[in-house]
Amino acid sequence: MRLVEPTSGEVIVNGKDLLAMDKEELRKMRASLQIIFQDPFSSLDPRMSIGEIIAEPIRNHLKSSRSEIRDRVAYLMDQVGLHADQMNRYPHEFSGGQRQRIGIARALALNPLLIVCDEPVSALDVSIQAQVMNLLAQLQEQMDLSYLFIAHDLSVVEHISDRVAVMYLGRIVELASDQDLYDNPLHPYTQALLSAVPVPDPDIHRKRIILEGDVPSPLNPQAGAPSIPVVLRKKMFAARATRAHKRGQRPFRRVSHHLSRYKAHGARYKAIHRSLTSLALFRAPCTLNRLSYVIRIGTGAQYDRTETGRLAS
Repeated sequence: MRLVEPTSGEVIVNGKDLLAMDKEELRKMRASLQIIFQDPFSSLDPRMSIGEIIAEPIRNHLKSSRSEIRDRVAYLMDQVGLHADQMNRYPHEFSGGQRQRIGIARALALNPLLIVCDEPVSALDVSIQAQVMNLLAQLQEQMDLSYLFIAHDLSVVEHISDRVAVMYLGRIVELASDQDLYDNPLHPYTQALLSAVPVPDPDIHRKRIILEGDVPSPLNPQAGAPSIPVVLRKKMFAARATRAHKRGQRPFRRVSHHLSRYKAHGARYKAIHRSLTSLALFRAPCTLNRLSYVIRIGTGAQYDRTETGRLAS
């Protein structure tokens, strides 16, 4: 959405690069792309009433009368579990969960195709988190929404997501459906993350995977892929890939290679890469260091909601 201008890369939505758009093109595109912020209080203007906050995107993008805007605001407030008679109140008069509902109503004002949820429940109590998560799931079914959900809480990610991308040092290292990723993680970093999730059963003891060594600096990455700071696990990775193939992995699954030094292990890496390619864990076109990927972010006859990009290996 270019709230902060990027230094490099590209963001392709419906075949158009957001980073190449001028101000007017970007303004029109933002009607289809909305965001729910992490901190519900700082994302709301304390000088504006709730009705004015929710109505602001409608006034900026649509030509509607005052009565139509008021009716739309009342409808949106009802959709997120707020009363229409509260629209003249100010953000400080609401609880944290209610403020996040206001942010959700504002994001829904223009019927967007995609909503970026930037850790929308991390600042809320656990009981309120469940309410907001259920609300997001309900709205997704009712309005055919697509979410790009960013979070560190893996249980929250499992609850809300259909597909999960795991990032390390700013790069995607594994992309899979939620069921495949949680049942059978392939990348060592994903395995370490899932091993740290507590199990709510005192009789079950999960074996923790402890990553040894120092985390590489993103300003000075190691040669090849952004490798994890552990001893190379080539045999383990190949064995897991074989088991994954036997279980019938879905074809869109992607796993970045995680060998830290291509020059030192070139021949062995090529052999592993050939075996993984034959197991359909990668989709052509692919090279030894980069992979193309396409992510379907929604469905519907009216819109072609496809995001394309590069998966760095």
